Amino acid sequence: MTFQTIESAIAAYPICDYAFIQIKDIPFREEVRHICKTECQRYGRSWSCPPAVGTVEECRSRCEEYEGGFLFTTMTEVPDMEDLEGMLATRTEHEKITRQIRELFLKENQEVLVLSTESCAVCEHCTYPDAPCRFPERMFPSLEGFGVLVTGLAEQCGIAFMNGNNLVTWFSLILYRDI
Repeated sequence: MTFQTIESAIAAYPICDYAFIQIKDIPFREEVRHICKTECQRYGRSWSCPPAVGTVEECRSRCEEYEGGFLFTTMTEVPDMEDLEGMLATRTEHEKITRQIRELFLKENQEVLVLSTESCAVCEHCTYPDAPCRFPERMFPSLEGFGVLVTGLAEQCGIAFMNGNNLVTWFSLILYRDI
């Protein structure tokens, strides 16, 4: 894969910022997982979230199997940042773009692991923990659920995440390796 190929292709998408990263630079933190457990209503209810994704150390090990990463953002304006449901509804477009960017990496003969926003919303009701995921190829685990300190990674890469009133910055990380 050449970085130039990906950079040329992503120009067609409304990506606000991006960076190619090294896996060793991803900050994994147990504290992030603690926030999932104590503050997120999806904890223990989705295959894309903890505890289904494994421990933070297991998630780190999965990530270390890849050669590099591509972190990118999109932004959406929302009328009210306090309206969590309305804000989360805007991530659909980001996830669509994430799927398209994933396809670019797959065309470059890359095996990928995609980590994205919050919790999977492919199915109205997740089968977790009673049955296997119905669409594992469409489900992207949560960046935070993997224990990734997204703000720390963004700062390392020079990617802004506080972009003003009523602007939501969505992140995705595509890990890749040659196949």
